[in-house]
Amino acid sequence: MRLDLFLDMIAAERGAAKNTLEAYRRDLENYLLHLKHAGQTDLSSSTDDIRHYLQALEAEGLKATTSARHLSSIRQFHKFLYTEGHRTDDPALIIEGPRQGLRLPKTLSMSEVDRLLSTSREGLDDEARPLGERMRSARMAALLELLYATGLRVSELVALPRTTAKARTPLINVKGKGGRERMVPLPEGARNLVNQYLDLLYAQNPKAPDSPWLFPADSDSGHLTRQAFARDLKDMAIRAGLVPSRVSPHVLRHAFASHLLQNGADLRVVQELLGHADVSTTQIYTHVLDERMKAMVRDLHPLGDED
Repeated sequence: MRLDLFLDMIAAERGAAKNTLEAYRRDLENYLLHLKHAGQTDLSSSTDDIRHYLQALEAEGLKATTSARHLSSIRQFHKFLYTEGHRTDDPALIIEGPRQGLRLPKTLSMSEVDRLLSTSREGLDDEARPLGERMRSARMAALLELLYATGLRVSELVALPRTTAKARTPLINVKGKGGRERMVPLPEGARNLVNQYLDLLYAQNPKAPDSPWLFPADSDSGHLTRQAFARDLKDMAIRAGLVPSRVSPHVLRHAFASHLLQNGADLRVVQELLGHADVSTTQIYTHVLDERMKAMVRDLHPLGDED
């Protein structure tokens, strides 16, 4: 099947992650089903067929960003069909995507992150608390400190190997999207919290050192799941007096990048730390700073409130 050949190409040549491949498959299977109902196939479809499909998505109430993602999948699929000689034309070549407003990443202020981190550390040294409760608190504190200190993706964070805590250098090796590896600094404060968490973990569960994961859990993967961490993070946000809908692992990754740039970090360095393949992905954070600077001029400059 040509769709399977396309996905194999994406996986082999671009190192696409499993979730990315599944998203491509869903989008394109929906597109091919639409063509089938219209009496067409991927080899006979025209530019108008693709436009009709995008109009159908819009009629279903899909956001412009979602329609744009579908179109991106279709474009790449048809480019593959043309390049591999399955078709002599590319009907998606001249189609323009839906207009999208600039989506700025959600983030937190430095003081809000500090409240979150401070709240997570409360009671860690209270030996009167049950051991299991202290271990879970220490784990959350270590997770938060690592996330904000490194800007890791949540999937990278929960799947850190246990050897991370034993690194002899202030750098850790992270395997990111598409199998790409990068080196990320591990601050001493984060390392200390990780070791404090491990001491409590091993005291509670003598078998824990046998796990290859830094954050072992009773799950299919053997480590803490993204969903479990995100749920616990919402609870921590409430304890810190923050609106839980504003706090997520990805928001803390955004905060890491935004705060670095706000304090003068080079964009290319932030790109490397985040593991972005293209610097254009990282540039979205400069728009966050632009908006903050505009607000600062508006609120603090003597002429800021004039029309």
